[in-house]
Amino acid sequence: MSAASIGVYLVTDPDLTDRHGHGVLAVVRAAVAAGVRTVQVRDKAASARELLALSAAVADAVGDRALVVVDDRLDVVLAARHAGHRVAGVHLGQSDVPAEAARALLGPDAHVGLTANTPEHLAAVHRLPRGTVDLLGVGVVHPTTTKPDHPPALGVAGFARIAAATDLPCVAIGGVGLDDVPALRAAGAAGVAVVSGICAAPEPGVAAAGFVDAWTGSAR
Repeated sequence: MSAASIGVYLVTDPDLTDRHGHGVLAVVRAAVAAGVRTVQVRDKAASARELLALSAAVADAVGDRALVVVDDRLDVVLAARHAGHRVAGVHLGQSDVPAEAARALLGPDAHVGLTANTPEHLAAVHRLPRGTVDLLGVGVVHPTTTKPDHPPALGVAGFARIAAATDLPCVAIGGVGLDDVPALRAAGAAGVAVVSGICAAPEPGVAAAGFVDAWTGSAR
C-alpha cells in the first residue's frame, strides 16, 4: 500500500455505530462506497471469537475494495487468514506483540501497522529490519473520548515533527475532524484515521464522503 493510497482510514467502534442503529457492517459498507480504502476493525470489548467473526464479516463485505486490518489482535488476524478471509494484516500498539514477530508470522506481503507517538517510539522502529512495519499511526492529534487513556495530544505541529522524522507513511489519528484534514495532509500525513467523525454520524456514508472530499481536495 503506497502512502498516496491511504487517504481516509476508518477505525470501527461498535458503541458509536450503534448510536444511530447502523451497526459496524453498515457503516463500513457506506464508508467504502464513499471512497474509504482502509478499514481497521477495532472492538476492545470483544472476545477473540467475536472479533474474528466481525473481522471476517467486514472482510467479506468489502472484498477487494478496501484493505482490512485488525486492531491489536494478531491471533485473530492469523485465524481469519487461515479461514480464507481477505484480512490484510494487523495494527499494533506499543504494548502488543512485537512488530518483528507479527511480520515473521504473517509473511512479507501482509500489512503491519504500528502506533508511534514519541521520538523514542520512532527510534525503536528505525532499529527494526527494513520492511518490518508498513505504516505508523501517530496521535492523538486532539483529545478524544474514543481512547480515554491516550497520551498527551500532539496537535498538528507535533504530528508534523514525527512525520518529518521518518520515511514511513504516517496516519494521523485521535480526534481528527473534517477541518483538520488539509492541515494534516500539508503536515506530511499519508492518511487520516477517523473514528467518531464517521462511526457516530447520523449518515455515515455522507460523513465519509466529506472526509474523502476534504482529503482529495487538499491535494489539488
